[in-house]
Amino acid sequence: MTEKNKIKWVYGIVFAFIAINTVLIANEFYWAATIPVAIIVLLIYIFSLDKLILLITFLTPLAINVKDIYMGYSISLPTEPLMFGVLVIFIFKLFYDNKLDYKVLKHPISISIFLYLFWMFITSITSQLPIVSFKFIISRLWFIVPFYFIGTQIFKDKKNIRKFFWLYTLPLLIVIGYTIINHSKYGFLEEPAHWVMTPFYNDHTAYGAAISLFIPIFFGLSFDKHYNKNLRIISFIVFSILIVAIILSFSRAAWISLIFAFIVYLFIVFKIKFRWILTTIIIITAIFFSFKFEILDKLEKNKQDSSTNFIEHIESISNISSDASNLERINRWQSAIRMFKEKPFLGWGPGTYQFEYAPFQQSKEKTIISTNAGNKGNAHSEYLGPLAEEGFIGMLAVFAIIICTIYTALRIIIETKNKEIKLLTLIVILSLITYYSHGFLNNFLDTDKASVPFWGLTAIIVAIDIYHHKKISETNIEVTD
Repeated sequence: MTEKNKIKWVYGIVFAFIAINTVLIANEFYWAATIPVAIIVLLIYIFSLDKLILLITFLTPLAINVKDIYMGYSISLPTEPLMFGVLVIFIFKLFYDNKLDYKVLKHPISISIFLYLFWMFITSITSQLPIVSFKFIISRLWFIVPFYFIGTQIFKDKKNIRKFFWLYTLPLLIVIGYTIINHSKYGFLEEPAHWVMTPFYNDHTAYGAAISLFIPIFFGLSFDKHYNKNLRIISFIVFSILIVAIILSFSRAAWISLIFAFIVYLFIVFKIKFRWILTTIIIITAIFFSFKFEILDKLEKNKQDSSTNFIEHIESISNISSDASNLERINRWQSAIRMFKEKPFLGWGPGTYQFEYAPFQQSKEKTIISTNAGNKGNAHSEYLGPLAEEGFIGMLAVFAIIICTIYTALRIIIETKNKEIKLLTLIVILSLITYYSHGFLNNFLDTDKASVPFWGLTAIIVAIDIYHHKKISETNIEVTD
């Protein structure tokens, strides 16, 4: 076909579309107008999947959760439909060209993720509610496939690592601005802080978890010598805004997660050997169980509830006598443990906790915010949730992912002589540690808001290990020889 004929075809198709669409709009049918957008999105899916995933990263903080759209299910728009499309295209491409890097598939973190997904599949077959469980697996896959498996390939280009940080954080700053303006209308009181970030985040705990993930990153970028001075200043300004936002979130779990990450940072900086860390953990655990009754008695005497006063709000963290939020967490945890005891090996099925835990509540542990309807969250733990839903192997699979990720990151930090790689690995693992510790108190990996950064940052660790750290090490060996 000549160039002249190609131009004629283009003009012909455009005019035909305009004519047909005009008739359809006149007859109050408007959906045809979205066809060009759908075609563009389809072309992006086929030819620029990496750009689409970076676009989803940008859209995630601004996405809005639509509830009860079908049989009580909810979906985050526009991100989750886009991620589902990526999952479908990935499966087709995998069968068509089979180009997934085997180095990624053989990596210990990937193997632990395969174990995690395999056991989730097995327990879905035996689930009390198989439809719920298989839907749960599919939703987990549309997080893991784009941001872990495809993410490792995107992060082959080191520039995309920093792009990922900024693409999530810039829209998050918009949400922070919206939240602070909203909060100011209520005098920055503690109670409105729970919901002023809606509709972008469900509550202050999810909002705080997302902010916590990026505080270590932007603190590190503020001192990144591979950035020019202006970018370092901008990074520090972003870090400062995130600090203000985390304080105003009144999310105690987020504050604890940052403290935990700082402690880990000190361990890394002072090169404290793992055996001493393990010994300390064993001693603290032994002391707790030796004096648990005295410790619990002391905690039960704490009557300080959540408060606008910063010090009082911190004191309320250990209040297990009257703080409804703390007591409800304990209620959910106890229910999860009882569910585990009844089905210790296969559990009740992925995603079923909220539908099954009600009979396992005890009246003496229920609070003013307890419910039997299964409509107010899950187990409030990334570890006890899988324990109840998938048995002890399910929980071990989660810990395997975490241990492999931490081990890989620490190995890179110790081995590499490249300061840029060392800094990137350090800030990413500290960010992930904020979520690992947060996971003891809440669970958000069933949402795009937490899963996108969580799996993306995990993919960064793997990409650094396979494509950047080892490459640099090999180059250094060649030069030395």
